[in-house]
Amino acid sequence: MIRHVVLFTWTEDATEEQKATVATELRKLPGIIPEIRSYTADADAGINQGNHEFGVVADFDNVDDYLVYRDHPQHQKVIAEHIRPIIASRAALQLTL
Repeated sequence: MIRHVVLFTWTEDATEEQKATVATELRKLPGIIPEIRSYTADADAGINQGNHEFGVVADFDNVDDYLVYRDHPQHQKVIAEHIRPIIASRAALQLTL
């Protein structure tokens, strides 16, 4: 199994509406990309200072399924139209479970 984890920090001028749209659009992906086994996309709970503001955790059966997700046109569209315009920083990794 492959677990994909990505963390975002938004620009200072990102609006609440833009942030909410990112979450809404990302949460549509499991219904579009059947290779996704598990998917969570949400804002940080605000417990610790200094955290990234938003995270995605996605599980896939194998690397090929992750690559389908990574390169899927709808995923790329969400990145281009909703994430890239408001992203200040990004961190990601893929774990083998």
